[in-house]
Parts: sequence; structure tokens; C-alpha cells
Amino acid sequence: MRNKVPYFFLALSAVLAAAAIVLLVMRPGTENLSPAPKPKPAPEVIKSPDSPEPIAGLNQPIEPDSPEKVLEDLGVGYSTADPAELLARIGKALEKGDIPAVSKLIGKEALDPRTLARLTQLAEDGALRLRRPGGVREVGELELNRLARWALELDEREAGRDRILFDFRLDNGKWLIEKMTLPPAPGEPVPMAVLPDSLGVADAFLQAVLRQDFEVALDFVDPEQVSEAKIAALCILFEEGQYRMRSSKPLRAMFKRDDTVGYLANVETTDGKKSAQFGLNLRQPRATANWLVYEINLDPLLADYSKRVAGGDLFYSPLVKNPAGGETLALYFGFDEDSMSPRTRRQLEIVASMLKSDLAKKITLSGHTDALGTAEYNDGLSSNRAKVVRDFLAEAGVSAQQIVTIAKGASQPRRPNVTESGEDNPEGRRANRRTEIYLDF
Repeated sequence: MRNKVPYFFLALSAVLAAAAIVLLVMRPGTENLSPAPKPKPAPEVIKSPDSPEPIAGLNQPIEPDSPEKVLEDLGVGYSTADPAELLARIGKALEKGDIPAVSKLIGKEALDPRTLARLTQLAEDGALRLRRPGGVREVGELELNRLARWALELDEREAGRDRILFDFRLDNGKWLIEKMTLPPAPGEPVPMAVLPDSLGVADAFLQAVLRQDFEVALDFVDPEQVSEAKIAALCILFEEGQYRMRSSKPLRAMFKRDDTVGYLANVETTDGKKSAQFGLNLRQPRATANWLVYEINLDPLLADYSKRVAGGDLFYSPLVKNPAGGETLALYFGFDEDSMSPRTRRQLEIVASMLKSDLAKKITLSGHTDALGTAEYNDGLSSNRAKVVRDFLAEAGVSAQQIVTIAKGASQPRRPNVTESGEDNPEGRRANRRTEIYLDF
């Protein structure tokens, strides 16, 4: 067996060498090899408010970025498959006053320094609140399936300053905000249409009709092409048929030329169960820069109205042709009756507002009956039907000099009182029991 002593001394030498190294490292004054912790900054001294020197640090106000600086950092904005969802997010950020978040959602294409400054001012003047319900509304299409306009409806603001408009462009299957239009600033005039283009005028006209605001609706039509009777009839149809503009694609662009545009107006009943539509054409006359409604095709709407309200009787219509030319409003009565229904009274309120706006306007009331009864009896009944309408208008403040009454009896039926086989025709007789209002202006 070999002698193990040399190995013992070698191991002992290794242990002693390691111990020497440890003692060397731990000696006072020797640098530590591990990273030293960073010293904490000294607490900042904030001088008292009495000090004439400016207060630094935490008391120093932070200047907001200028509109130009904010725009430099913006991207193209958010694209979306659903503009309503994007506008809902923008609306929430506006209500919080979070203009940076609003700016990022909108994007630099629809913002410039002036618009951004005005948007900031709107938020600072008072908390912007969306109307509930209905804070997000689709206005319609500028170009079919390519350009669309939406609105954020603001609460508790005067008409004309109560919405922010957004024009969206479809790009690669997603909608992107292309333009934003803010309401006028305080002191600036409010235009009759928030946007004076064809879609803005069409929307403003229909919103006035929905509010039953006949006088405002008149401002958006060509009086030489669209009769006041037709506007009144449209107000009556919306009221009686309980229509509202459809939430999806309420106005669809059908054709567009340099000075003429056609829209399809989509409406639905207030319960959302039935829908209908009618045509609306606008023209930009050479004498004025304003677009005006010059044609309203109510035939599809009248057909839906007669089907739902009048039991399918197409002749039971609030708008009829007058033998003397033009169009006439028609109010209907029950069999052997000369009293007005609540619906008829509401229709006459619209007529009264037209007449009171201009004392030079005159109307002719002609009473009519069906063929049942003697000629003498029907003459008296038709006279009473004209007079009851006259009396209602007089009570509503219409001057007697503006109203002429005529009794027609059964002499001018709108529909046959009997069928071709000589049998009684109740639906035809129902359309004949009426008072027609001919607008002589």
C-alpha cells in the first residue's frame, strides 16, 4: 500500500489557501464585488406659497400639448366593421373629457388643429352628454355602400348645436372616419341644415317632419315643385302611421348627378315590426347654393298606410287629387256622422299651423257624403262636415277670412258607391264620407 501522507498535506494546503482568500475579500476597506444599491434621491424641497420664487417640482403646472403636437402623434384612427360601436366608444370618451382618447379613435385624417381646439373647448365648456336613448344615430348614405354619415346626438343643447357628425369611408371592408363636423360655436349662426349638402338637407327635412314641425320642413323644399298639402300629408302619415326613420340605412343614395340627387327614405313603425319606404329627390337650383327637396314620391308609403291603418283601402288616403288641379287633404267621417275623431283633430292642428303662419293663405273646405240617403239630407250632412272642420280651425286661431266652405253632398264620389253588379260597396262609401281641404296657395 502506498504511503498516504503526501496526499494529506496537499489537501490541507488547499483548505488553508481558500481560507486566506476569504479573509482577504472580507477585510475592511476592500470593495464589494456585488452591485451597490442606487442611492435614493433627496426629497424635493417645495417652498411655501409666500415665496416670490416659482414653485418647482410637483407644484409646477403641466402644460397640455398643443393641438399641433397632439396631431403629430396621431395615427390614421380606428377602422371598424360597425360604425355604431366606434361612435359609442368616442361618445364615452367625450363624456369623460378624455380628448387624447377621442383623438386616437378619430385619427388625424378627420382632425386639424382648429377642429381639435374646438373639440377641446366643447369638452371644457361643460360635460358633453349623449342623448339617451338615441345617442348614436345613422343619418344615411352619401354614396351607396361607400360613404355613410353618422351622428352623436348631444343632450340638453339647442337645435342645430345638438349633434356631432361623422362621415365614414369604407376601405378594405372596414369603416374609417373621413370627416367630422362639430356644431357651431356660441355666437356663430346655426344653419338650417347642419350640413348644407344634399344628405344634410334631406335629413333636416325628415327630422322636421318627424317633429311635426311644418314650418321648418317648408324651408327645405322647392315651393314651386312640392305643395304644402304634400308636406302636411307627410306629417299626417308619420303621425297616424306611427312611423320613424329606420335605424339602419334610413336614407340610401339611389342616384347622384351634378345638381340632382335621389334618396330612398326607409321608415318603420315605432314598434319596429313593419317597414315602408318612399322616394325623395333633391336639386341644387342655379339661383341658390342650397339643396332643396323638389319631389316626394309618397305612393309606396300611402300603400303601406292604407294597408295598416285603413284596412287595405287604397282610396282611404289623407292626400287626394283635386278635380280643379293640385292635391287636397282629406278627413274622413263615420257613417251618418259629422263629428271628428281624435285623429282628425290632430290632422287639423297641422293645417291650423300652416294657416296661422301666413294670413294670406286661404283654404276651401268641401263636405261630401256617400250615396245613401236623400239628396236633401246629404246636402245638409256634407255642409255640417265642412262646418265642423271650419269651427275647429277657428277655435285654433285661424281667421274666418281664410276659410271658405262648400257642401257637395253625394255629387263627387271618390269611389263607386255600388259595385258593377249593382250591389252596395261599403268600402267605396267609406272613402266618400269626407271633408276635403283644398289649399288655395
